[in-house]
This record gives sequence, structure tokens and C-alpha cells, in this order.
Amino acid sequence: MLIREATPADWPAIWPFLREIVAAGETYTYPRDLPEEQARAMWLLEPPGRTVVAVDDGGAVLGTAKMNPNHMGGAAHIASASFMVDPGCSGRGVGRALGEHVLEWARAEGYRAMQFNAVVETNTRAVALWRSLGFEVLATLPEGFHHPTKGYVGLHIMYRRL
Repeated sequence: MLIREATPADWPAIWPFLREIVAAGETYTYPRDLPEEQARAMWLLEPPGRTVVAVDDGGAVLGTAKMNPNHMGGAAHIASASFMVDPGCSGRGVGRALGEHVLEWARAEGYRAMQFNAVVETNTRAVALWRSLGFEVLATLPEGFHHPTKGYVGLHIMYRRL
């Protein structure tokens, strides 16, 4: 798999699985009925942010990540990122490859750490992946996320020094 800069031409491949993941309401704090234009503006970032896609040998988009400063000003040295993997490509190492790529990017850009602000605690595959890449749960906001089937569950703040 190749990870490369996302271009506007990638959006038609990203949008179907991003829409599916967001509409499921299980892992992201976005509105479940997020309009396409708003989603595109939120996902395809301008510098200092960056958006990438993971593609297979045929060029099909398997997943995507966006990375950016977590805050501005005096806290701009902490990076953050978000990830979406096409559910049809689950279990193929796409999330891990994107996670490793994002960490390398953040180090190269001079960030001191990476923070994920809202990892839904019931998203156990993501939590396990981030832990395996060196992240720790700093805190959990009890009942910070309303899951469509599990009710109110916690939101983890996860952190890793770079």
C-alpha cells in the first residue's frame, strides 16, 4: 500500500466510506447527517494541516487520515489526527500504516507530542491500535459520547510523546 497526499480528485472515493462511518454514529463526534460539502471542508485540510490517502496497487483508496496542530498559539507544538478506513478494507493493516505515517509526519514537522481528543472508549480496535503505537489514555470523560446502541460511553483523551 502507498500513502500519499490526498487531492480533490480523491474525494469521490473518500466520501462514501466517510459518510457511512459518520452516519453509523459509533466512533466520531461529527453530526450523523453531516453534509458532504461540510465533510469535505473538514477533511481535506490546508497547511499547516495535511490529508493523506492509503491506496492499493491499483490506486483504490483504502483509507485516509488528516493531521494538524491540535491547538493554536502556545499549544501549536502538539499534533492531532483523525483516521477513516473503508470498512470493506478492515483488517488489512490500513489503520496501522496510516497511524505510523502520521507519527512520522508529526516528528518530521517538529511536533513534540500527539493528542487524540475524543477516542470513543467502545471503539476497542482503535484504542488497542493506538496503545500498540505508544499512546496512553490520559483521561476519560465519563458519558462524553452518546453511542447509538450502547448509550452514554466515555471519551478517551489519548497522548503520545514524540
